[in-house]
Amino acid sequence: MSLNKFSLLFICFIVACSPSRKSVSHDQTVSKEKSTTPSGNNNFIVPPAIIYKTKMDYKYNVPITLSDDGKTIVSYPAPSDLYYKGSLAYPTQLANGYLLDNRGVSLTSVFTKYTYEEYSKLTAVPDMNTLYASIIDKNPFLEMYNCGNRNSFTNEVNELNGIITSNELDEYKRLK
Repeated sequence: MSLNKFSLLFICFIVACSPSRKSVSHDQTVSKEKSTTPSGNNNFIVPPAIIYKTKMDYKYNVPITLSDDGKTIVSYPAPSDLYYKGSLAYPTQLANGYLLDNRGVSLTSVFTKYTYEEYSKLTAVPDMNTLYASIIDKNPFLEMYNCGNRNSFTNEVNELNGIITSNELDEYKRLK
């Protein structure tokens, strides 16, 4: 192998092994928690427990995220990204019509006509014009709360349901 090919291969290896950088929406909070992972990395980002209510039933529809002005798609899933813990990442039904996010919704998220099942079977992401045209509601949320780090709950669903039914949501950050 020539020196140039070796250099290119080495650079590709370094780039591929570099940690990815992910942006965090301004309306969601994440924190670093200590944990022991198989890779030996002791720091990782813990997702927030976001619970919300929508105007209509969109729990089977794929969310995407728009820019603050609502004119541009800034985040969308690949068909393979629609899984959480090995199953389609539908939001978890909670008490009183609330849903627990399993996909990463934010205040600028919207829902598309694509169901999780349909979208997960696509071989490629639709082009941006098609994806934007698939939006069924640009203002779907009635309420949204950040209930802290998901890992802070022992039994997430039961504890969140307790918070909801005990009218304790006002103790958490209301996003909408």
